[in-house]
Amino acid sequence: MISRLTLGERQAAIATLILLTVCGLVMAIAGRSDPLGGQGFIVMVFSIVVMSAIISGYYAPEPDQARLTQYYDDPTRAGIIFAMIWAMIGMFVGDWVAWLLAYPEMTFDAAWASFGRLRPVHTTGVIFGFGGNALIATSFHVVQRTSRARLPDQFSPWFVLLGFNLFCILAASGYLMGITQSKEYAEPEWYADIWLVIVWVVYFVLYLRTLARRQEPHIYVANWYYMAFILVVAVLHIINNLAMPVSFTHAKSYSAFAGVQDAMTEWWYGHNAVAFFLTAGFLGMMYYFLPKRANRPIYSYRMSIVGFWGITFFYMWAGSHHLHYTALPQWVQTLGMTFSLMLLVPSWIAAGNALLTLNGAWERVRDDATLRFMMVAAVFYGLSTFEGSFMAIRPVNALSHYTDWTVGHVHAGTLGWVSMITFGTFYNLVPWLWKRERMFSPALVEVHFWLALAGTLVYVFAMWNSGIIQGLMWRTYNDSGTLAYSFIDSLVAMHPYYIARAFGGLIFFAGAVLCFYNIWMTIRAVPERSDVAAHEVPVPAVAGAALEAGE
Repeated sequence: MISRLTLGERQAAIATLILLTVCGLVMAIAGRSDPLGGQGFIVMVFSIVVMSAIISGYYAPEPDQARLTQYYDDPTRAGIIFAMIWAMIGMFVGDWVAWLLAYPEMTFDAAWASFGRLRPVHTTGVIFGFGGNALIATSFHVVQRTSRARLPDQFSPWFVLLGFNLFCILAASGYLMGITQSKEYAEPEWYADIWLVIVWVVYFVLYLRTLARRQEPHIYVANWYYMAFILVVAVLHIINNLAMPVSFTHAKSYSAFAGVQDAMTEWWYGHNAVAFFLTAGFLGMMYYFLPKRANRPIYSYRMSIVGFWGITFFYMWAGSHHLHYTALPQWVQTLGMTFSLMLLVPSWIAAGNALLTLNGAWERVRDDATLRFMMVAAVFYGLSTFEGSFMAIRPVNALSHYTDWTVGHVHAGTLGWVSMITFGTFYNLVPWLWKRERMFSPALVEVHFWLALAGTLVYVFAMWNSGIIQGLMWRTYNDSGTLAYSFIDSLVAMHPYYIARAFGGLIFFAGAVLCFYNIWMTIRAVPERSDVAAHEVPVPAVAGAALEAGE
């Protein structure tokens, strides 16, 4: 991969890494009596390791102009591998946390092994590590193919990919040290947040530069969703993480918001992180790879555009439904509930569009486990969005909020929708990128599908039962008007469901391990073909070469 960088790009990479190493050294020295120092040491080690890899290939011959006749897929390949590594970490820790709720003694009397520190490692590892790497990798692949244009340079995509993974490492390691700003899905502290802003701006500019070079006049709908994901996540991240550090030698900071304003800002961010990170980006993935795998055009392009604008507008207003029955003004709660109900329309448009695309290809769904992953993902997306709108209704929320029903709803989306579409995409993409005829073991793909589906159903049904029982127990009164059950009573009632939840997570994790093994063995196999399809070549190649040479 280093040999495919030009000399100028290698020099830019080394200069950037030297600067990053200096920043890490400053953090380590300034924060030597604070956890910030440990984070600085991690930055230094990361930078030195990557720099060593680049220096080892620094004197390799420069690539010739023939590289401009092919798409640049090295960052996509690396992104898939990074995503699966984070999947192993995040899902393992997630199942550990699930068992920890059933058997609290599994902390081993270690502070780093407490629920409060492990749980954000799980969420960050799965959402940002697994999901984020998958989105970045697939977006690079999709934008090149739909634009018929190569990425404008080879340094920027590596900066985005490796910089994002450095953010994930800082976040996860910081949690184990006790560093957190205690915001859902936004727990990294100020220095990691600033670094992510830099990486994300480069990502957005890179995406726009690629679209500006496109040889197709039309911007395919998948790119609309990817651009919404990149742009809105940047806005959400910056506003929600506005904070003042205690000092530049300490990791701790305090939010710019307080009280109910802080809660509203957090859940404006939190729900839209679900909307534009876990929904819009993965819809972009679905709109490209599902039709490709089914070998059919998308059922309705008009539906895809209507769904895009509906999701983009409605989701922005829905976050306050997380704050029913709080100090938030009643009209704001009602606004969030109303827009949450309206969201059902564009969400079901997207799910229906995906399923209708499969009309005439259902025999392929029956025989092809990869396509079945994508089909089940669309079904779970439709079910999860219906459930989310239903749970936003104030009287329903009175029963569901603060219970395991919400946990079941979230995992119906993350396991059934996000993970399923990602696994299906990877099984589709890996043979293409590594020039193999098929995955190493189609039988393992089939086994993984059933493990993933079984694990998701066991998990979600356990949490549905647990959550509804919790809600009913907490609101049951006896004849004297006092609570019929104590909180401890509800915990005892939940114990069998927590065991079932942990077992379901273990099944799902086992399937992910099989996926990682299958992908790795596919990569290690000898290439079975060297041909390049016509649609895999930037058009026109000569114009692309001239444009890059001009840069």
